[in-house]
Amino acid sequence: MLAIERRNDILARLYADGKVIVSELSKIYKVTEETIRRDLEKLEKEGLAKKTYGGAVRSDSFNTDLPYNIRKQSNVPGKQKIATIIADLINDGDYIAVDASTTALYVIKKIMTRKNITLITNSIEILLEVANKTDWNIMSTGGTLKEGGLSLVGYQAEKMISSFHVDITICSCKGLDLERGITDSNEKDAQIKKALMGSASKSIIAVDSSKFDKASFVKFADINDADMIVTENQPDEQWIRKFQAEGVELLY
Repeated sequence: MLAIERRNDILARLYADGKVIVSELSKIYKVTEETIRRDLEKLEKEGLAKKTYGGAVRSDSFNTDLPYNIRKQSNVPGKQKIATIIADLINDGDYIAVDASTTALYVIKKIMTRKNITLITNSIEILLEVANKTDWNIMSTGGTLKEGGLSLVGYQAEKMISSFHVDITICSCKGLDLERGITDSNEKDAQIKKALMGSASKSIIAVDSSKFDKASFVKFADINDADMIVTENQPDEQWIRKFQAEGVELLY
């Protein structure tokens, strides 16, 4: 196993269990404890972990851009519930645009029986998922491949998105804050999400309950820029009042 593969596997364990132990990892991967400590030091420098005595714990920083394979494994039941709600809003013949979030992937999986969908996305994994949908019109944004993200970003992707108009856009976010609005951890991703929201008649923000009352690095929209917020649990009363005041529909 390559060092990067081992670190990614350690990171997956870390985000599944909340913590890892050096001595246990040493036995699992059949390497020295010093090697594991170096792996954890690297993950800590990348903001993905926090070293502790004898191991490490998960970093809960909302400014950290986690690898796609780790995001894909987090809060799967919540994302599937959100995807089911959103899928019910999509009809045959709709024009939709989705970001490269794992929640968007679950939405696409839920609507595979829809007919004559036109789909725009910057997600490599979604493009692979729908590659055999001969009755769909599938459009890639193009752009620059984001390392570790399975997504396309940059000026060319933004320009392509801005050239079209769709019925529904589905975006995720890293944080939803009453004062700071809708935020993400990465500027390039944030610009894509902003372009997607600007291209749609209805903008849906898919956000699990852990992202409420959190603010990440880059703001890409105000709360009232969204037409709908979809989450898996009922938010606090202050959020319900906020959405009502801003004219934003809430589904959960």
